[in-house]
Amino acid sequence: MVVDDALVIRGMLSRMIEEEPGMAVIASVGDGERALKSLERHEVDVVVLDIEMPRMDGLTALPKIIEMSPGVQVLMASTLTLRNAKVSMKAMELGAADYIAKPSSSGELRSADEFRREFLEKVKTLGRLARRRRRLSGTPAAKGAAPTVSATKSASKPANITLRPLQNAKPDIIAIGSSTGGPQALFKVLSAMGTEFRQPILITQHMPPTFTTILAEHIQKACGRPCKEATDGEAIAPGTVYVAPGDYHMLVESKGISKTLRLTQDPPENFCRPAADPMFRSISQAYGARVLVVILTGMGSDGKKGAEVVVQGGGQVVGQDEASSVVWGMPGAVANAGLCSAVLPIDEIGGLVKRLATGGAA
Repeated sequence: MVVDDALVIRGMLSRMIEEEPGMAVIASVGDGERALKSLERHEVDVVVLDIEMPRMDGLTALPKIIEMSPGVQVLMASTLTLRNAKVSMKAMELGAADYIAKPSSSGELRSADEFRREFLEKVKTLGRLARRRRRLSGTPAAKGAAPTVSATKSASKPANITLRPLQNAKPDIIAIGSSTGGPQALFKVLSAMGTEFRQPILITQHMPPTFTTILAEHIQKACGRPCKEATDGEAIAPGTVYVAPGDYHMLVESKGISKTLRLTQDPPENFCRPAADPMFRSISQAYGARVLVVILTGMGSDGKKGAEVVVQGGGQVVGQDEASSVVWGMPGAVANAGLCSAVLPIDEIGGLVKRLATGGAA
């Protein structure tokens, strides 16, 4: 279902979906009130939900949609404004699965190939997630939806994962990569870490500009540590959390005994900027074996190549398990490659990081 008050935008988003094999638009409506009425008649896998709409806006409609249609995955779609970034972050706290920054005009939307790729990938991934969760819960699949949406790719299985030995080595830095479902996972992990240890924490979350600013604010509230968007050339301070700004890779550079953050607009990696791979590579080069990498929920395989470099340098990698991930793409890639020393539910990752960072037994 596509919910957007702009008729042209709604039509374009619907056509993108309809043109993709194995996907269908069950309903296309202009506000949250109509979306709820439509859900009384139709079962859907994914709702693409605009924020600013008449009669009933997206944030008001969101909890009602989730209550009315258990298992549905909601993708928030908004333009890149500070207000919309704040609302999108609130929406994810209320249960939205993901967000996407949509072009601000129909002309931009027509020419935005990267938006189309990202949009369709998110809708497909969330559709598969909705169907898998409904199968597990015994809830019927969406009526009228093409079965190929869920059959195009089966969920990754955690069987036969080979774990590396988990060392009690105390890291000098912690680096986290995340994407779809990442904000909520980050809040849980960072809150569970507490504030006892002073190692810096670097985060690359796949997010556009403005959104990363709001993410840093929410992280600081959630975990009680100083948290900020990284700025180019600043020295890394103990006990501080740094978030890679949207559209910039965040790297670490050694300058004598000090470590400095560098922001670059080098080409995207894994279709992402910021990306976790360049961050992990640079951290491994700067810190050697004293690196702990955590890879949380997210689609794709960003982080895998960087994690290989970290492991080759003597560092350790922890991945989120499939059951607690919104999408087991990024953590599944490192787990299936045999790069992880631990693969854990989201509720256990923060505790393990805390034990390693404080020098306790793993």
